[in-house]
Amino acid sequence: MLRQPNYIYGPNTTLVPATINFGEYMLQQLSKFKDNTALINAATEERLTYSEILQQSMNFAISLTRMGVRKGDTIGLISENRFEFWGVVIGAACAGAVVSPISVGYVKGELLHVTNISKPKYIVCSPSLYKTHAKTLATMKFVKKVILFGGEKQNGTLSYNDMVLESNGCIKNVKYEEFRCVEVVGQTDTVFVMYSSGTTGLPKGVMITHLNILTLMCSRGFADPSTALISLSPWFHAMGFVGCLNGFSNGVCFIFLPKFEIDLYLRTIEKYKVAQLTVVPPILVAICKDQTKKYDLSSVRFVLSGAAPLRKDIIAAAHVKFPNLVMVMQGYGATELTLGVLGFFPDSLKLDKIGSVGVVVPNVVLKVADIETGKALGPYQRGELCVKGELLMKGYLGREKGDELDNEGFYKTGDIAYYDDDGYFFIVDRQKELIKYKGYQVPPAELEGVLLQHEGIRDAAVIGVEDRAAGELPLAFVVRQPGSNVTEKEVKDFVAERLSNPKHLRGGVRFVEEIPKTPSGKIMRAKLRKMLNSKTKSKL
Repeated sequence: MLRQPNYIYGPNTTLVPATINFGEYMLQQLSKFKDNTALINAATEERLTYSEILQQSMNFAISLTRMGVRKGDTIGLISENRFEFWGVVIGAACAGAVVSPISVGYVKGELLHVTNISKPKYIVCSPSLYKTHAKTLATMKFVKKVILFGGEKQNGTLSYNDMVLESNGCIKNVKYEEFRCVEVVGQTDTVFVMYSSGTTGLPKGVMITHLNILTLMCSRGFADPSTALISLSPWFHAMGFVGCLNGFSNGVCFIFLPKFEIDLYLRTIEKYKVAQLTVVPPILVAICKDQTKKYDLSSVRFVLSGAAPLRKDIIAAAHVKFPNLVMVMQGYGATELTLGVLGFFPDSLKLDKIGSVGVVVPNVVLKVADIETGKALGPYQRGELCVKGELLMKGYLGREKGDELDNEGFYKTGDIAYYDDDGYFFIVDRQKELIKYKGYQVPPAELEGVLLQHEGIRDAAVIGVEDRAAGELPLAFVVRQPGSNVTEKEVKDFVAERLSNPKHLRGGVRFVEEIPKTPSGKIMRAKLRKMLNSKTKSKL
């Protein structure tokens, strides 16, 4: 068979362990770096070593097995970022279980929806999240017990400390040399069920196999594992979850913030001389617009941004904020793709590719497909980005394969992209989010980039509102900067001066306190439409 000339092929260079067992591989790497610090809490400066994660993981696996957990059973995990998180993730995988990290922001209906997808046998929960969800968890007939982090027991719950700490008298420490993970069929067995963002509907359970996660971890190292990185994304989300696991497999030390505070974040960069930042665009925007106390940010050399498009003006502002910044590198991925399929790497670091999301990663095949015909397009032609390879999910739990795949097995991302002659990709916009005004396709991200240039605007989002004559009209939701009194007319004029006629804000401007976003930083346009509809009805 010949290669398709308009497909972009990643290098076929990744070597994964023969057993294809995520738990086994992680224990091996944790043991390799056992004397290193794995995690630092930026707020308290407490530390956790690789050796401690290794011990907790093995002890937790033994405890789960004694409780009757078997291969394929699901363990739910609802917790903010805290030290015990990774002992659960790795330990449950060692026991042959499926780990399902759940958003800490879910309300009752959302929690019931996702747990009814994965049906966890046990749920591990932080005390604060248990306080929020205790009544809801009690209604789940498939949950045998709730395991609480810490030593506290409530309403018949189990204690995580009793399951992992020898000092509590319930378990003896397992020796690494004597421990063996439950065998799995890594090519097909699920190890994680993560949930898609749900920006266009209810979240779906994304099944990630042992092979998926090992392909990612074994193909991407870190240029300098001895340099500490800041972990800012919530660990229940793919960006934080998979990103940290990849770092742990390479001996990286992560400094995590219990919650994002600009002052603490900048102070942490200065204190630990952080060289590389991983952020989502809203965080970078907030940092660049911050005018408070000055910190020494000269250590920052690279900024990696993902989850949503990043405008060129923000990239320029980042170079001002971080005086020794070499490059802002954007990446591209999705939960369905085990995190990222496009990015910048040491051998592909071209500084003249501003705005690009990089090149294809190993063991992945990409194509840009014509939206109407599905035909694979050549360089500089815009179409839907489609992906297949060893990072593509097993599928959605409890759902037959639907229209998420095309007839060649490519995952249809819904994102509009093109690539240049060097194989660097550029994301233009979301296909489903394009506003159609009198036959013109108006990308919301372009308008949002212009709005964020206004000194009186802190954040912004654009959607299309139905119009009988034009089809749709662009409407902006705007968050004012503190002290700003910018008016609707000023916002409209600002856009009209910078963009062509079809992109003017004919739908109007709505001032709001904040823009609803997913944990990964994607604008939740469905929520914006609901907000708009509720306000419209209230005026009738």
